[in-house]
Amino acid sequence: MATITDYPTSTPEIVWAALRELAERQAESERILNEKFAETDRNMKETDRQMKETDRQMKETDRQMKETDRQMKETDRQLTKLGEMIGGISRNHGNFAEEYFINSLYKNKPVFFGEKFDKMLKFQIAEDKEKIKAEFDILLVNGKSVAIVEVKFKVHEKDIEKLVRKVKHFRQQFPEYQNHQVYLCLASMVFDEAIEQACKETGIAVIKQSGDTVIIYDEHLKTF
Repeated sequence: MATITDYPTSTPEIVWAALRELAERQAESERILNEKFAETDRNMKETDRQMKETDRQMKETDRQMKETDRQMKETDRQLTKLGEMIGGISRNHGNFAEEYFINSLYKNKPVFFGEKFDKMLKFQIAEDKEKIKAEFDILLVNGKSVAIVEVKFKVHEKDIEKLVRKVKHFRQQFPEYQNHQVYLCLASMVFDEAIEQACKETGIAVIKQSGDTVIIYDEHLKTF
């Protein structure tokens, strides 16, 4: 038995309505695609901008690091130069003080520590097998005594202990004076009152400048 299907009759209005709907759907799809493309393009441009900014910042950081390194090297150079200048000034001051006291003691030939001394000597001892190194700025010597005079432009508290340690070095290096009594003295252009008092309490004589003369304090002197 044959079946007969009835198809709706297509009118021009129906066809135009279907075409308009299809066109609208295509337009909406194109709009969405265009928006997606535009968003993707914006994202890519922003990523590119961020990458360029990151690269710029990295270059700036590298430049700053190089500048910091240059400044540190310059600071190190200046500190080295300053250290050399200070060391040179310190050596010059030390040489001046040493020359001043040697000349004063030699010229005036005063009686030190209640005794006359026949000789004025200076010794520098290089390191030996016991790693001992000592320098004696001035040695005053007679038949029974030796005075070890340490000269400083400005004496410091640590210089007192260093001077006391030199007695042992002196005994080791100069056995010919084993039977001599040893006196110690600190001579300085500048003396703090507290350090001067510490010298006296230790039994070390103090020699210092006062105007154009040299003053000796040896009331509390002891032998070492």
